[in-house]
Amino acid sequence: MIKALFISRQAGGLLQQVDSFDVVAGAGVVGDRNFNKTNWPGQNITFIEMEAIEVFNRDKRQSIAFDATRRNVITTGVDLNALVGKVFLVGGVRFKGVELCEPCKALGDQLANEKISSSNVVKAFLNRGGLRADICSDGELSTGMDFIVDQEIM
Repeated sequence: MIKALFISRQAGGLLQQVDSFDVVAGAGVVGDRNFNKTNWPGQNITFIEMEAIEVFNRDKRQSIAFDATRRNVITTGVDLNALVGKVFLVGGVRFKGVELCEPCKALGDQLANEKISSSNVVKAFLNRGGLRADICSDGELSTGMDFIVDQEIM
């Protein structure tokens, strides 16, 4: 299920939490910094599990907010790693999981503080930094929408 949605109008800019946003196949999230950018597969939209953020906060004694990872969609109850290479639906919008959204030095630097180093932030989010996906159909996403993951979807 979608727990929260975020967009950032410019690279490095503040993320804005929204209740819904439109997505366009092959182009991305309307109003987001990556809209109409196709530099690499999976640049359309990013997802991260709320549970991964909660584990980070608990295990590393941190209190980062959902927007701190700079992902577009915060999910709950969905194994995003299992969606790499798979087609899935969210509220009728079709996506294809492209690759894990592994943490980078920029994320490490952004979340580092006196209690945790940049490299330890990166290590903490390895294999749980989220999912990059391609948007395969137009539509609207909103908080509360469920994921449909089925091998019959084509």
